[in-house]
Amino acid sequence: MRLRIDLAYDGTDFKGWATQPGLRTVQADLTAALTTVLRVPDGSLMVTVAGRTDAGVHARGQVAHVDVPDDLVAVAPDQMYRLGRRINGVLDRDVRVHRIGPAPDGFDARYGALWRRYGYRIADAPALIDPLRRREVLRWGRHLDGDAMNEASAQLIGLHDFAAFCKKREGATTIRTLLAFDWRRDESGILVGHVRADAFCHSMVRALVGCVVAVGEGRRPVPWAAEVLTGRKRDQGVTVVPAHGLVLEEVRYPADGELAARAKLTAARRTSIEATS
Repeated sequence: MRLRIDLAYDGTDFKGWATQPGLRTVQADLTAALTTVLRVPDGSLMVTVAGRTDAGVHARGQVAHVDVPDDLVAVAPDQMYRLGRRINGVLDRDVRVHRIGPAPDGFDARYGALWRRYGYRIADAPALIDPLRRREVLRWGRHLDGDAMNEASAQLIGLHDFAAFCKKREGATTIRTLLAFDWRRDESGILVGHVRADAFCHSMVRALVGCVVAVGEGRRPVPWAAEVLTGRKRDQGVTVVPAHGLVLEEVRYPADGELAARAKLTAARRTSIEATS
């Protein structure tokens, strides 16, 4: 049986999602909790996630899946509710399972996703700096021009090679489709960047934000963002902003009947591109 897990976490004290020897990660904590609650042997479960967040990055709308023997869990809603409560009882409070239940046929948390949406929050005035939100909002010492940032961000939307904004990994593609990138102030005045793409490569969102922040504070002209993109290599002028302002807000999947086809298409596309990159 494949289970879908919807979860959230404060990434402050984690070294990212992916399991790493000797380090605390979200994947390791969640896998350990599942192993304990389901009473299965260590190493028998593999948790697959929609977006492998970096160290310090938070999530409100993360999605994962795990395959478990059919006879281990009951599929009734009340039983699944109890299972989620038991898992949360084992996890530390900076990770919460919101929902857990049988996944539809063909569901794959990673390959089945249509897109991932992140938010990045910046307090660019002293009156906006809230000590209670210090773990999720970046403090910035200069006023940022949101209109200029939106102009710069719009130049980056579309299917591109984002090598200029990614930490290169051997055998991995940097070609992505950026579906949306815009900036708005919330009701408190905090500047929030909304970034949505089919997928992201390592450090991509924080580099994109760093690029347009340079435009927002007037250090770079609006066209500079497009120049960095077309350069297709890391530009020393682009600062990768701190991780704590970044939150994975949502992962969207197609209708249940289209899940298997989407996963197959995405997996084939990734394999093809990575084989030739």
